[in-house]
Amino acid sequence: MRKLLPALLLIAAAVAPAAEKVQTYTGVITETMCGVKHTMGISPDAKCVRDCVKMDPKKWKYALMVDGQLYVLSDQQTPEKFAAQKVKVTGTLFEKTKILKASKIEAVH
Repeated sequence: MRKLLPALLLIAAAVAPAAEKVQTYTGVITETMCGVKHTMGISPDAKCVRDCVKMDPKKWKYALMVDGQLYVLSDQQTPEKFAAQKVKVTGTLFEKTKILKASKIEAVH
């Protein structure tokens, strides 16, 4: 065990910097089909967002639009109640996939 412990500590130290950090993002809950331009002719925007996701939930996902950048939300249930609203999302962004793993979503007033 004594010989194994230093090796485990080295592995843990090497992996630690690779871990993503939790941040807060402020943006609008939308979906991956329309983004911020709801062109389906469905209004209000919140209904359009919900209807697009329900139309094909395997293809269209709830997302957070932040300064023109679209991040797909890993949680596809909680965002429904915030459709087309400005929110603050606390979570971990995976840059390569543009997936935001949200630990908390709250409305911004």
